[in-house]
Amino acid sequence: CCTNPDKDESMRRRTVRIILALVILILLLLAGRYGFTVVTIEDVEQTVQDEAFDPVACVDGIWESRVLPTFNEEVVALSEVLNRMEPDANGKAAKENLIDIANQYGLITDGEAHVYMVEGSGRIVDVNAETSLGTAEVALDGYDGPIKAQIYIGPRIPSDNSSVRDAVGFITFGDFKEQTESGKAATDINKRVLSTALNDIDRENLVGKPISFKGAFTIRTFNLLDIDVSEIPIVPVEIELGE
Repeated sequence: CCTNPDKDESMRRRTVRIILALVILILLLLAGRYGFTVVTIEDVEQTVQDEAFDPVACVDGIWESRVLPTFNEEVVALSEVLNRMEPDANGKAAKENLIDIANQYGLITDGEAHVYMVEGSGRIVDVNAETSLGTAEVALDGYDGPIKAQIYIGPRIPSDNSSVRDAVGFITFGDFKEQTESGKAATDINKRVLSTALNDIDRENLVGKPISFKGAFTIRTFNLLDIDVSEIPIVPVEIELGE
């Protein structure tokens, strides 16, 4: 015999409503007993991301075990690097010449930045403490050329400076799932520099003092043929000052 389609459809709809009502009732009973909080998908995604990567814990895990040991073992003399550079009267050097130097003394990132891990000593001859991006100019032992060696002295380091992170190869270790994590790590590494190497620096009384240091610097070369090397800004990981 034949069935009534309209009657069957009505029965299906009634069954679905009953099931939905039961599910809602169960959820309300559970909520009344255990409680719940309504959150957006964006909040959930952000929570997962925050829990997945903690830049402070990340740097805690590498500072003593990877960053400082790498600098102790692999630094090169800054004077030797600068003596290889031959800037013109405007302080610019040909990119092709800088590539040869970077391949010998440093590394070249995927973004064509030349990154060096260096050490040096000398005497502080000038200080710029007029902004939060303070620097100290060092008359470098073993170098008397035109390039100025500038050491960041705080209380800030440029937010886009990732010299220390890149110099130790941290960006290539596969530690990061996303580019944002890499950037957060670089920022926290710079904070660690400020709280350790630069924590006790008296910016107002540095001129004339002897200094020895270890640190890193970056020369950006992307889409350039002649690069300004008149000043080399160095992020220090260790500083020792004399009297």
